[in-house]
Amino acid sequence: IDFILGSLKELLPLRPDLRVAVSSATLDLEGFSNFFDDAPVIAVEGRTYPVEDYFMPPEYDEDLSTQIGRAVDFVTSLDPRGDILTYLPGEREIREATDLLTGRRLPQTEVLPLFARLSAADQQRVFSPGARRRIILATNVAETSVTIPRIRFVIDSGLARIKRFNPRTQVEELQIESISQASARQRRGRCGRIADGLCVHLYSEDDLNRAAPYTDPEIKRASLAGVILQMASLGLPRIDRFSFLNPPPAAAVREGIRTLEDLR
Repeated sequence: IDFILGSLKELLPLRPDLRVAVSSATLDLEGFSNFFDDAPVIAVEGRTYPVEDYFMPPEYDEDLSTQIGRAVDFVTSLDPRGDILTYLPGEREIREATDLLTGRRLPQTEVLPLFARLSAADQQRVFSPGARRRIILATNVAETSVTIPRIRFVIDSGLARIKRFNPRTQVEELQIESISQASARQRRGRCGRIADGLCVHLYSEDDLNRAAPYTDPEIKRASLAGVILQMASLGLPRIDRFSFLNPPPAAAVREGIRTLEDLR
């Protein structure tokens, strides 16, 4: 995406007939508009039902699975039939919550995990609602990459596994971090599509207000050695001369070049 946006910016002055529309539910409007020379912004309101927010921060010494169980009990007390989409940071947390909820033997309810290593058949189960209520436990792939039907309620752990490059160890690591305000809005928006919805946040409203407005773009989190090679293979300008919407830090660029020189 960074390469496409930068290439389009360089192409537009050469193609006055070309029109570009950039669309997203959680766009940094000001940043994109400035990048494309003060491009106009059009806001289109989605047709959704009202969504209520309920903040349920962890109680003393409460682990994430127990917190999920408490949130499911709360939602069930309001509506024992509506499907629930729960956001968790990774496979381990999903399996732990699945074991806890399955062990409760909730009536007329099926618990469905959703993560990348599941078989295709198991992943497809979440897209085929049956007669029973579903509690779907997913990673942040269910924020934007897929749309799961018939969701009435969302339980948001406020956590995600984010890939970041550690320059000290020269390794990209998956770290559990608090999500941004944009991700929280995206998760919240998964309910309220078929009827009035409820989003249970497993953190406080103050935590949400203190969160970063947007998730750091991957170009600022990744090792740039591979990025530099890929740009060369695509015939793009040098990384320090390319038009990035979010330019990577100069120190990261130097580190990427140094890594390639060491490998040469």
